[in-house]
Amino acid sequence: MNKVVLVTGAGKRIGKEIAKVFINDQWNVIIHCNNSFEEASSLSKEFNNIREGSSCVIQANLDKEKDVARLIKEASDAYGRIDALINNASSFYATPIAKMSYEDWDKLIGSNLKGPLFLTRGLAGLLKDNEGSVINITDINIDKGMSGYSIYSAAKGGLKAVTKVLARELAPKVRVNAIAPGAILEPPDKEWSEKELISITNKIPLNRLGNEIDIANAVKFVIDSKYITGQTINVDGGRSLL
Repeated sequence: MNKVVLVTGAGKRIGKEIAKVFINDQWNVIIHCNNSFEEASSLSKEFNNIREGSSCVIQANLDKEKDVARLIKEASDAYGRIDALINNASSFYATPIAKMSYEDWDKLIGSNLKGPLFLTRGLAGLLKDNEGSVINITDINIDKGMSGYSIYSAAKGGLKAVTKVLARELAPKVRVNAIAPGAILEPPDKEWSEKELISITNKIPLNRLGNEIDIANAVKFVIDSKYITGQTINVDGGRSLL
């Protein structure tokens, strides 16, 4: 029987590439999306054309308790097993201290911390049954004090801390790790100028941006590495060395 992975936020960008790596390795892939239903459906159709029944789509808003509960049930029922959970879905925008709101808190904590934590709780039984693995996608910048991004940093910092806690709590049956991307993609709805790109790459020892495939390959490597748990792997071209 094929192994099964649930990838949140898999309709596009990094999540899409993560899903592709798993489908190419003969896993069945549950594609979660929120606003990117058309992209997710197109990707699932592509996968099912390659291998019939290898993929399905579940739409859910990770900010909402009822949606998270439904996602847990539908993902559990889809193939009757879960071997890996990739908590990739994320919201990202600035919240300067003078302008932040409780609504901002709910949105950024919901998708970046609360959703991943409660998804892991809800799927822990199936993951234990299959000696599975959880990968949380964090951010190398949370340790640098990103001015204007206090709520996002709190959420991703919390996710990094939760990774260590759950690695202890779910051991020895389930391994829990995190991948922290560096400069991979422009933020949504933003295009870096040539000057900005030069400034960014000059701060990276490998002197280039990464890409989505770098993150996807790192995720699969950690999933396949049976003696790694409780770790955060930086995939940043060496940026965190500086």
